[in-house]
Amino acid sequence: MDVIWVVLIAIGALVAGVALGFFIARKYMMNYLKKNPPINEQMLRTLMMQMGQKPSQKKINQMMRAMNNQTGK
Repeated sequence: MDVIWVVLIAIGALVAGVALGFFIARKYMMNYLKKNPPINEQMLRTLMMQMGQKPSQKKINQMMRAMNNQTGK
Protein backbone atom coordinates (compact mmCIF):
# COMPACT_ATOMS: atom_id res chain seq x y z
CA MET A 1 0.00 0.00 0.00
CA ASP A 2 2.89 2.37 0.72
CA VAL A 3 4.35 1.83 -2.74
CA ILE A 4 1.11 3.03 -4.36
CA TRP A 5 1.27 6.30 -2.40
CA VAL A 6 4.89 6.86 -3.37
CA VAL A 7 4.06 6.30 -7.05
CA LEU A 8 1.02 8.62 -6.88
CA ILE A 9 3.04 11.35 -5.15
CA ALA A 10 5.83 10.98 -7.73
CA ILE A 11 3.37 11.25 -10.63
CA GLY A 12 1.68 14.25 -9.00
CA ALA A 13 5.01 15.98 -8.48
CA LEU A 14 5.99 15.28 -12.09
CA VAL A 15 2.74 16.74 -13.43
CA ALA A 16 3.04 19.80 -11.17
CA GLY A 17 6.67 20.31 -12.24
CA VAL A 18 5.82 20.12 -15.94
CA ALA A 19 2.93 22.57 -15.53
CA LEU A 20 5.03 24.98 -13.46
CA GLY A 21 7.92 24.75 -15.92
CA PHE A 22 5.60 25.48 -18.85
CA PHE A 23 4.21 28.63 -17.26
CA ILE A 24 7.65 29.88 -16.17
CA ALA A 25 9.04 29.32 -19.69
CA ARG A 26 6.01 31.06 -21.22
CA LYS A 27 6.44 34.08 -18.94
CA TYR A 28 10.16 34.23 -19.76
CA MET A 29 9.52 34.14 -23.52
CA MET A 30 6.83 36.83 -23.28
CA ASN A 31 9.25 39.12 -21.43
CA TYR A 32 12.03 38.33 -23.91
CA LEU A 33 9.85 39.13 -26.91
CA LYS A 34 8.67 42.34 -25.27
CA LYS A 35 12.27 43.48 -24.73
CA ASN A 36 13.56 42.16 -28.09
CA PRO A 37 10.72 42.35 -30.60
CA PRO A 38 11.05 40.45 -33.87
CA ILE A 39 12.08 42.46 -36.91
CA ASN A 40 9.37 44.54 -38.58
CA GLU A 41 9.16 46.60 -41.77
CA GLN A 42 10.50 49.77 -40.17
CA MET A 43 13.55 47.99 -38.75
CA LEU A 44 14.18 46.35 -42.12
CA ARG A 45 13.89 49.70 -43.90
CA THR A 46 16.40 51.29 -41.49
CA LEU A 47 18.78 48.35 -41.90
CA MET A 48 18.68 48.63 -45.69
CA MET A 49 19.29 52.39 -45.56
CA GLN A 50 22.30 51.83 -43.28
CA MET A 51 23.69 49.38 -45.83
CA GLY A 52 23.41 52.07 -48.52
CA GLN A 53 20.36 50.70 -50.34
CA LYS A 54 17.26 52.69 -51.16
CA PRO A 55 14.44 50.42 -49.99
CA SER A 56 11.31 50.22 -52.10
CA GLN A 57 8.07 48.89 -50.64
CA LYS A 58 8.22 45.96 -53.06
CA LYS A 59 11.70 45.01 -51.84
CA ILE A 60 10.64 45.39 -48.18
CA ASN A 61 7.62 43.14 -48.75
CA GLN A 62 9.77 40.58 -50.55
CA MET A 63 12.32 40.44 -47.72
CA MET A 64 9.60 40.23 -45.04
CA ARG A 65 7.94 37.38 -46.94
CA ALA A 66 11.28 35.57 -47.27
CA MET A 67 12.03 35.95 -43.55
CA ASN A 68 8.54 34.74 -42.58
CA ASN A 69 8.89 31.71 -44.85
CA GLN A 70 12.29 30.92 -43.36
CA THR A 71 11.01 31.02 -39.79
CA GLY A 72 8.02 28.86 -40.72
CA LYS A 73 5.18 31.29 -40.07
